[in-house]
Amino acid sequence: MRTLTRTRSGGRASRRAARQAPDLAMLPGLENTLPRCEIMDGSQVERIDAASMDILENVGVVFRDEIALADWRRAGAKVQGETVYLDRGLVRDLIATIPETFTYHARDPQKNVALGGRHAMFVPMTGAPFLRDLDDVRRNPTLNDLAMFHKLSHMMPSLHSSAHHIVEPYDHPISHRHLRITYSSMSHSDKTFMGMTTSPKNAEDVIAMCAILFGEDFIEDHPVTTGNCNGNSPLVWDETMLGAMRAFCRRNQPVLCSPFVLGGANTPASVAASVAQLNAEALSALAYTQVIRRGCPAIYGHYLSTVSMKSGAPMAGTPEISMMNFMIGQMARHYGVPWRTSNTLGGAKTFDAQAGYESATTLSAVMHAGANYIWHSAGWNEAGMHCSVAKFVVDAEQCAMAYRMAQGLQWGDFDTALNAVRDIGPGGHYLGHAHTQENFQTAFFMPELFDNNSIEQWQAEGGKEITERALNHARDLLGHYEQPALDPGVNEALQDYIAQREREIPAADALNQDH
Repeated sequence: MRTLTRTRSGGRASRRAARQAPDLAMLPGLENTLPRCEIMDGSQVERIDAASMDILENVGVVFRDEIALADWRRAGAKVQGETVYLDRGLVRDLIATIPETFTYHARDPQKNVALGGRHAMFVPMTGAPFLRDLDDVRRNPTLNDLAMFHKLSHMMPSLHSSAHHIVEPYDHPISHRHLRITYSSMSHSDKTFMGMTTSPKNAEDVIAMCAILFGEDFIEDHPVTTGNCNGNSPLVWDETMLGAMRAFCRRNQPVLCSPFVLGGANTPASVAASVAQLNAEALSALAYTQVIRRGCPAIYGHYLSTVSMKSGAPMAGTPEISMMNFMIGQMARHYGVPWRTSNTLGGAKTFDAQAGYESATTLSAVMHAGANYIWHSAGWNEAGMHCSVAKFVVDAEQCAMAYRMAQGLQWGDFDTALNAVRDIGPGGHYLGHAHTQENFQTAFFMPELFDNNSIEQWQAEGGKEITERALNHARDLLGHYEQPALDPGVNEALQDYIAQREREIPAADALNQDH
C-alpha cells in the first residue's frame, strides 16, 4: 500500500515538476491568421499612393550621399543637387523586384524564420542608453548587461530573433562597440540577429563577421541578419544610412527602410498626410535597395510616434498610432513587400500601469495590422531611453499570448470535448474528466507572470507585484541559461577578426567612419 502511494505521489510530483520547468524552445515563426484590420477602402489606398508618388515626382527626396546620387543618375532619375525626383514608373519597376517573402537563416536551422505575407516574427528592442536592471535600478549599461539581454532573448520562446545593442555598452569604446555587440549577438544565441548600421564601415564589419559565421557563399543567397536604415524625416536620407544600406544589400542581406516619424513635428499634423509622406520616404529607400542589387530582400520600415503638443515629447499607444499602423500595413501589402513596425512602445518611466496600457494597445493594433517584422517587442520603456529587465520578460510573455491568439481557432478536439458535455450533463463539473486531464495544459494560455490567485493567497506568498515577480523570473531564467555551442574554429576566427579590427580602428570616442 505504501508503495502504491509513493508511486502515485511521485507521478504527480514529476508531472508538477515538468509543468514548472521552463519551456525555452523557440516558437516557430508566426503565421498570423487573424483578420487584418483594413481601415481604408481601395480608393483611399489609391489616394495615399497617388499623393506619395506626387511627393516623389514633384517635391523630391534628398539623398546626402554622392554615391547614391550617381547611382540614381545611372538608374534614370532626375537629380538636382542633392534632391532626387523619382518617376512613379521607375519606383514601381524597382520595388516590384523586392521578394514578397523570404526566410531568415539562423545558426540553428531549427530556428529559421519565414517573413512576409502572413509570416511574422517578434524582435526585442534596441538602442537604449540606460537599463533598469535585475534590481530595478536605472543606470548605464555594460557589455555584461548586453550579454544578459542576449541570453534572455535566446531563452524567450516568443522572441524569434536576438538584436544588436539592446542596450548601449558604455564600458567599451564607441568605435569598437559594434564588434563586441555583434559577437555578443552571435555567441549568446543561435537565433537570427540584427546587424549594426551605425556607419558604413561598421556595417561592413558586421557582414564580414556574418561571412565568418555562416560562410562567404552562404550569405550570398541566404538572409542571416537585418540592418536598419533610419531616414531623417521629412524626406532626407543621409550618407551614414545609405552607406550602411549598400553594405547589406550588396551581400543580399535585408534592411529595414525606416522613416523616423514624429507625427506633427516632422510630418503634417494629420494622420492621412503623415502616412502619405512616410510612404513616399519608405518607397524612395526601398527603390534604392533595388538600384544597389536587384532582387535583394528589403523591408518597408518605420518608427512611428506622435508628438505631444503639450511638451513636444513622443507619445505611444495613442489611437492615431494604431490607425497609422493599419494604414501602413495596407500600403505595404499594396506594393507586395514585407513590413516592419514597432511594438510594445511606451513613455512610462517605470514598469507601471501606463507602461502596460501603452504596450498592450500597440501590440493589439500591430497584430491586427498584419505586421511582419515586429521590432521593439520586449523591454522598451521611457520612450526607448531604457530597457527594463522586468518589462522585457513580461513583454515577451505578452507576445506569446498574441502568438497564441494569432494562431486562430483550433478544432482538433472539438468532437471529443463535446462528448465530455454528454458525460457530465447538467450541474456537474469538468475538473476530473479525462478530456480535461488530457488537455488542461494546452487548452487555455496560462501566464506565468500574472497572478490570478485570491488576495489571501497572494498576501500569504509575499504580496509580490508584477515587477518583483518579473525580476525573480528573469533571475530564474538566467540561472537556467546554457550557451549554445559555437564551432571552436569559427569562434576563434571571429575573435581574431575582432582583435584585428580593434588594432586597426582608433579607440576614439566617435563612430568608426574611416577605418
